Amino acid sequence: MSNSKLYKGSLNTIILKLLEERGKMYGYEITQKVKELTQGELKITEGALYPALHKLEAEGLLDVEVAKVDNRLRKYYKLTEQGERETVNRLAELEDFIRNMQHLVNPDWSIN
Repeated sequence: MSNSKLYKGSLNTIILKLLEERGKMYGYEITQKVKELTQGELKITEGALYPALHKLEAEGLLDVEVAKVDNRLRKYYKLTEQGERETVNRLAELEDFIRNMQHLVNPDWSIN
């Protein structure tokens, strides 16, 4: 997608929102859910996802659970209490940003 730079700044918020909705997810599951929700328009690479997950974990926003699945270890990510609060804040900021962008892209010229 040519707009992938626009999404890059929102990757952490996208991850937090998915985890808020789904409870816990593993990395590949996150990439596939984003792909599904955007009908293939946005594809998150492992090279972008895992540094973002590690950063969110280091900030205290995510907890990690390791489970054995089919004889392999799988890391599941879930929000901490702090992560839940931060998700609300970041979603509000994103909504404000989108609203302001809509005003800039489609201005109401009758307002002076």
